Amino acid sequence: MNYKLSKISEIVEGELSGDPEVVITGISGIKEAKPGDITFLANPKYSSLLDSTEAAAVITSRDVSSTRPLIKTDNPSVAFAKVVNLVVGRGLKHPEGISPGAIVSEKANLASSVSVGPFTFIEEGAQIGEGSVIYGGCFIGHKVKIGKNSLIYPNVTIREKTEIADNVIIHSGAVIGSDGFGFELTDGARKKIPQIGVVIIEDNVEIGANATIDRARFDKTIIGAGTKIDNLVQIAHNVVVGKNCIIIAQVGVSGSTIIEDNVILAGQAGIVGHIKVGEKAIVAAQAGVTKSVAPGTKVSGYPAKPHRQAAKVNACIQRLPELSKKVKQLEDKIKRLEKDREDE
Repeated sequence: MNYKLSKISEIVEGELSGDPEVVITGISGIKEAKPGDITFLANPKYSSLLDSTEAAAVITSRDVSSTRPLIKTDNPSVAFAKVVNLVVGRGLKHPEGISPGAIVSEKANLASSVSVGPFTFIEEGAQIGEGSVIYGGCFIGHKVKIGKNSLIYPNVTIREKTEIADNVIIHSGAVIGSDGFGFELTDGARKKIPQIGVVIIEDNVEIGANATIDRARFDKTIIGAGTKIDNLVQIAHNVVVGKNCIIIAQVGVSGSTIIEDNVILAGQAGIVGHIKVGEKAIVAAQAGVTKSVAPGTKVSGYPAKPHRQAAKVNACIQRLPELSKKVKQLEDKIKRLEKDREDE
């Protein structure tokens, strides 16, 4: 990397404060930055580092001032991401063309610009759109549809009839379209219920490593446009996830639940089946959601309840050892008073 600060300011559409001729040779976090690096400051928590960082320049919000070179922007995180993409994009090389080691059915339909890595298997009836890249070791099942400019990293399994739209990213180890967890107790044994529905992944979705999204029993499991799913997330059959949701690592969503638009599910939250989490709701980390959540609310704890209420409950729980000691002291005092009364 070798860019003048004036060029970077132009790329991120920022307001330059300082010497435009400063040459940027690297990118780093504000704590780790070395001379020549550009970094960013988005969280006020780290404001004290602005004066101590060794970075040559800092991307900040527009209200920040400093004697060091700054690029002021409306969103420092997004601006810095543009710089990172500029650097990473120059060195990143995806597979190109169809590898001789790939096994592609003659009855699959791949656009001319599709790339497929070695040891990937694509079954008949699969359709893959222009510009999409399938890394090595993937399985693309019967009648799977993948749209334009999607990126499938190594060792992803996409089961039959799954539909994936444009600009979707799926990270290694993810399984899309696995059977829903459906069993019926019959004559003392668990009998498997066929899962014959599909999974629909809409535009601009990103799915993390080792995430699993189950096919519906009859209809569709849907992940709405713009939603981002972290690693190790489980989405069960017939779940409908709305647009622009954030689902963080180790979340589990049980079957037939509806997650409306712009919901945030924080790490390790568990959601029971057949409920609704309303638009713009926030479910805090490790919350256990046992009933529907109203739009625009924040819940936490187990069972999940409004966050303020949950915080009060937790505060009481933290005081239990002290309260238990006080109760024991009061019990002892009552016993002494009762004994004194009996002795009178």
